[in-house]
Amino acid sequence: MQTKLRTNQVEPNENISFPIGTLLLIERLYETLNFASIFGKHKTRGIDINNLLQALVSYKMTDNFSIKRSHEWINRPEVLTEFSLPPFSERTLYRVLETLGANREEIISDIQDILFERYDFEHTNINMDWTSIVLHGTKAPLGKYGYSRDHRPDKKQITVGITELADPINVPIGLTIEPGNLNDQIHFKKTYRQSSGRLREGSLVIFDKGANSVANTQIIRADNMQYITGKKLNKSDDKIIARFETYNPQMVDEESGIRGITIEKPNSTNYLYFSEKLQKEQLESRARKVVREIKEAKAIQESIDKNKGLPKRFRINNLLVDVDYSIQTKLIELSENDAVRLLEEKFITGREGFFCLKSSKNLTLTEALQTYRKKDSIEKIFNSLKNEIEIKPLRVWTDNSIYGALIIGFIAQLFVSLIRFEIPELKHTSTKFIKTALLNLTVTVDSWMRKTKRFIHSNFDAINTMVLGHNWAVT
Repeated sequence: MQTKLRTNQVEPNENISFPIGTLLLIERLYETLNFASIFGKHKTRGIDINNLLQALVSYKMTDNFSIKRSHEWINRPEVLTEFSLPPFSERTLYRVLETLGANREEIISDIQDILFERYDFEHTNINMDWTSIVLHGTKAPLGKYGYSRDHRPDKKQITVGITELADPINVPIGLTIEPGNLNDQIHFKKTYRQSSGRLREGSLVIFDKGANSVANTQIIRADNMQYITGKKLNKSDDKIIARFETYNPQMVDEESGIRGITIEKPNSTNYLYFSEKLQKEQLESRARKVVREIKEAKAIQESIDKNKGLPKRFRINNLLVDVDYSIQTKLIELSENDAVRLLEEKFITGREGFFCLKSSKNLTLTEALQTYRKKDSIEKIFNSLKNEIEIKPLRVWTDNSIYGALIIGFIAQLFVSLIRFEIPELKHTSTKFIKTALLNLTVTVDSWMRKTKRFIHSNFDAINTMVLGHNWAVT
């Protein structure tokens, strides 16, 4: 006797399904923000640049970016129909990126115009930060060797600056792209100038110590703005650190054991903090470094004692360099305890656990720390751009193509940030979850035994329902 149903037989048909949530969102936001007025003036002939851009941004929020793959994805009949596009060549997309790159400054300025016209932001305090992105290839003149945040010093790179309206807005408003060997102090000027005209008088500019310089803080103050930044510790700080407890430091954060003191300067205030948690982490790191140095010294001494060649990891490995080694470690004249003490004297500075902030604004210790800590929202934007919007890797293109590709990524990130800004329930939802929810919403084109096609939407969830149900026309 049969106790269960037979497996259904799968019959092939001509129905197709594809993600529709992302496409619907991009079309709606593009129209609401009137982005057609920004880009339409830069290409008036041939295929509509606005339709191509909507398709490119949709692809950016759907899959990893490459011109070849995006061309294949967009040229599917159902996607072409959705964006009212005719079939086109891969070369067309390269020309679009070139156009975006050639007009990048005007495009960013126009985007800012629309954002500040549409939204009455509660403040115009900004976070600014910079990162590097690896280039795969050597032909783009913009690519230079420099300090790599992606841990690829063997590759050329570019540097990218982002300006973001600070908490609780957290919407990116600025993008600057410079050669890969430009340091943050110099890059600061272009990033700041790009958005400074949009800021209200007295706005707070927040950036880290890598971009801190007297010249940069003077630029901010000359514009009647305020700033808060990290400050590198120096010898004058060491004198205060040595007598830190005599200043009766105030408890700021009991959980991390953070205490601090305020040091008034003629035109600014320093906020010097000591963190028990940070001290523990830094001392543990120093201890691991001491252990590594001891192990390396022992390995070298063993090679000397046994009259062996120096281990490969300690040698210069270059066929064009001849080196004669004459090495003597200090281990033959020091006990291991003496060696450890010697290394500790070198690595442990007495600054462990201490950090300093500097501001032109009169803040309490707690306000200064909390304000600066919230700057990590821009680090989340970088993570989102690199790992979720996936603006990397950048392939070998012209400089303008690189600029254009990053503008596409910037627009995708802007749309995600606006979702979080406009829909409070999604304020702390990651880009990954928003992207996935939009991708989950699919449309099936049912053409089986029908004269006309039927479109069936499926896989609604709480996030994509909230996003697509939001009234984007409300300002």
